[in-house]
This record gives sequence, structure tokens and C-alpha cells, in this order.
Amino acid sequence: MKILLTGCNGQLGTDLRLVCDGVHEVIAHDTDLDITDRAAVCERVAEVRPDLLINSAAYNDVDGAETNELTAYRVNALGPQNLALACQATGVPLMHVSTDFVFNGEATAPYTEFDRPDPRSVYARSKYAGEQYVSGLLDRFYLVRTSWLFGTAGKNFVKTIIKRGREQTGVRVVDDQMGCPTYSRDLAAKLLEIAATGAYGYYHASNSGSCTWNRFARDIFILMGIKTRVYMISTKDLARPAARPRYSVMRSLALEMQGIEPMRHYQEALADFLLRDLPAWEAGEVEV
Repeated sequence: MKILLTGCNGQLGTDLRLVCDGVHEVIAHDTDLDITDRAAVCERVAEVRPDLLINSAAYNDVDGAETNELTAYRVNALGPQNLALACQATGVPLMHVSTDFVFNGEATAPYTEFDRPDPRSVYARSKYAGEQYVSGLLDRFYLVRTSWLFGTAGKNFVKTIIKRGREQTGVRVVDDQMGCPTYSRDLAAKLLEIAATGAYGYYHASNSGSCTWNRFARDIFILMGIKTRVYMISTKDLARPAARPRYSVMRSLALEMQGIEPMRHYQEALADFLLRDLPAWEAGEVEV
């Protein structure tokens, strides 16, 4: 399969290139293809004529979006609109990656693909706008929501908390936000599995299990042998500019309906990442 990939140097894009290596032909773009430039996008899609376009590009600065609203909407909404229009013109299916933040976080049971979004921050609203463009313009699309992503490329909570744990005797981590940590390598493999079905529509794809950020930090420290104490705080103690969902656990009901195996438990994925994949990457044993 020939795949046109945007956002190829991000966490997910990096792992998509890894899992596709030797299996699929990937034409990878990052900042060299500005997805907010409709003419450039349409020209490139028409030139490549891929079997599938995967969009993993996004503006992910949740707090920054509050003061950079236009940038967030240009990348997270206008970008997907341009990709959808290009796919519409060429008959190419689009796989677009979205977020658990589209939900308001007030649920008491895991969100399914059929629950109504209610985004509460600029970032969340811009991502939901991207979803609306994709679903409104295309018949053939996969819209995949994921959550709490960590991987070898870029910044993420796992890398940050390890650094803080090694430098400090104690760290303060919120214990009133619940979600599903997701390893980008696992997500990349699941995206390809979804694409192979030809069953277009909405999907939730996160590693199984759920926890708070505080519990996640403790899991990381245990696996890394870090003795730093982890103190519980509330979200309001951080006084962040953007609202965070209190509860954003997602159920992969669409995968269940398709008979696709759920993604493994986040603790198993975390162990592989921390004890095998991250050290190999940092040592330069893995190249992309």
C-alpha cells in the first residue's frame, strides 16, 4: 500500500514510519508540506495518488492554543479541511487522528465513538472542528481518537517525569484526571490494522486500562527504579490556562464491533517503551 503521511517527525508519525518499513511504501512529509496551504496539499496528493493519506500532523500545545487560537484552528481545522478536499478530488481515503479532548470529561463511564463531543478548550474545539471537516466532506475516512500519547520522538509526559524524578526528591502530579496512556508504536500498528479493514468511520484507539496522571507517574518510577516521591495534587493547583477533561477514558467499541483485538494494557506497553525501546533509541541503535 502506498501511504502519504503528514506529520512524519512527530511521536506518531515517527512510529508509523517504523511499523511501515518494509511493509508499505510511505511518502513522508513534515514541515516541508504545509497542510494549511490548500494549493500545495491538493497538488501533492494529486501527484502522489496514494492508496491512503494518514494525517498525524497537529498543533498539540493545549495551553498555548488559548493565546494562539488562530494557529490552533489553522493547523487542527483548516489543515484537515485541506486534506479532506484533496482526498475528495482524487478519491483517496483519509485517516485522521484526533483526541480524547473532544469530550467534556464529565462522564462516569468510558466514552464510545457514539457519544456526543463537547470540547471545553481552544485546542479541543479546534480538533473537533477538524473532525467535522473530515466527516462532512468525505465518505471514505477513518477518524481515530487517541489519548495521552507517549513515544520516542518529541516531548511527552513520560520523558518529562523521568527527568524531574532524576533531578528532584519529590514531584507533584495531579490525581484528579483519569485517562488512557497510549504508546505511539502500538497506536501506529493499530492504525494500519484499522485501515486494512476498509470499514470507514469513527474509532477510539488507546492502550487498555486507565489511570490518573499521578498513578502513571508512579508506574513510570517503579519501572525505572526511581525513588522520588510522588505527591498528589488537584488540577486547580496547577492553574493551567486550558481546561482539561476530568475523565477521558475511552472504550474502543468500534474495534470490538469489527472483531479487532484491543490494544494491550498500557503498563505492558510502558514497560516495553521504558526498558527496551527508549534506551535503544537514545543509544542510537534505532534510526529513521
